[in-house]
Amino acid sequence: MKKQSGFTLIELMIVVAIIGILAAVAIPAYQDYLKRSKITEVAAAAAACKTSLSEYMASKNAFPKDANEAGCSSAVTTYVEKLTVTGGQIKVDIQAVDAVVDANALYLTAMKDTAGTVAGGADSVAAWWCGTDAASTEYKFFPANCRQAQK
Repeated sequence: MKKQSGFTLIELMIVVAIIGILAAVAIPAYQDYLKRSKITEVAAAAAACKTSLSEYMASKNAFPKDANEAGCSSAVTTYVEKLTVTGGQIKVDIQAVDAVVDANALYLTAMKDTAGTVAGGADSVAAWWCGTDAASTEYKFFPANCRQAQK
């Protein structure tokens, strides 16, 4: 009797089918991961500005009129199109992430208390509210604490 060496065609087809199924699941998950990592840069830019804004408010007891006065970097990066500061709100416009996500922005708003009252004066900022104007279908790309509608 002749000894068989190698794999049969059926065995090779099964292996190729398994690899195809794994790729069909892994590729979309990886694409979502890439978008989330790009949004992380946007959130980091807002967080850096939050620190500058907090220092300004603590020293001047008032909200700055713009990002430059607050000491925030307004440099355009790969994923940050524009950073603006209006009163106690930081708005970061998103670019180059995805056609749907690019139309959105990330917001950080100074809060007077943890109940969600927007701060009227810099002396009473107790917390920061994070939100976005993205639809619920794009929420998954934003940090968990930012998955809420803009205030």
